[in-house]
Amino acid sequence: MTSTPEVAVIGGSGFYTFLRDPQEFDLETPYGRPSAPIAVGTLTSGGDSRTVAFLPRHGRGHEHPAHRVNHRANLWALRSLGVRQVLAPCAVGGLHDGLGPGSFVVPDQLVDRTTGREKTYYDAGACHISFADPYCPRLRTALLEGLAEGRTPPVDGGTMVVIDGPRFSTRAESRWYARQGWDLVNMTGMPEASLARELELCYAAVALVTDLDAGISSGQGVDQAEVFRVFSEHTEDLKRSLSAVVLSLTDERSCSCAEALAGMSLPLELP
Repeated sequence: MTSTPEVAVIGGSGFYTFLRDPQEFDLETPYGRPSAPIAVGTLTSGGDSRTVAFLPRHGRGHEHPAHRVNHRANLWALRSLGVRQVLAPCAVGGLHDGLGPGSFVVPDQLVDRTTGREKTYYDAGACHISFADPYCPRLRTALLEGLAEGRTPPVDGGTMVVIDGPRFSTRAESRWYARQGWDLVNMTGMPEASLARELELCYAAVALVTDLDAGISSGQGVDQAEVFRVFSEHTEDLKRSLSAVVLSLTDERSCSCAEALAGMSLPLELP
């Protein structure tokens, strides 16, 4: 590897490749193996270039369902390669009519309703990390600016509720989420975001709305084929936008993410 991949993209459903002719790293971590070998390559546009890492969250063939993704291994492996900034596209359901299929949202808040997932690197001691604002504000700004180029501007802000899956919500559940004032529903946003914070990574998500969730829409409700179809229609647009965002980032992190562990240390030493 000729240079360190300081930025990474974690691809969601239907987003399994990002780089041309990358070098692959098949890593083992203290928490097991990541979802797939990590691809490292160079993005180039005009006179700009940057080494970037890419990891498909669900594996190359979507072999890992949402509740089985090894988020601890994924984030640990990326950081061990030198990554410090993570962009995380994902597929979501919209919880109100203003967020229909094809909308891009850069959320600013999370609600975690997952159960049984490994959610922390800390299994002992007093290790309480600030998570009031779960996304890096600097990366959110970069995503908003990059996604606005040449397309309808993305929605700035929104609350994403994360559920276990792999099933979709019932109508009653969707209606309840909407009544809470939440905007999006997803299956993988946690604990990915909180683990990134524990590793002092800058992290921000960009959500592509693939459907109106079951309680919002009429008809038979959400189905997997429709979700994948809508995501595939927008994947190339998303890849182009993310490439521009990656190239726009600097290594200087003016946010507080790099000091998330102030006064604390990880239970295991990173390589």
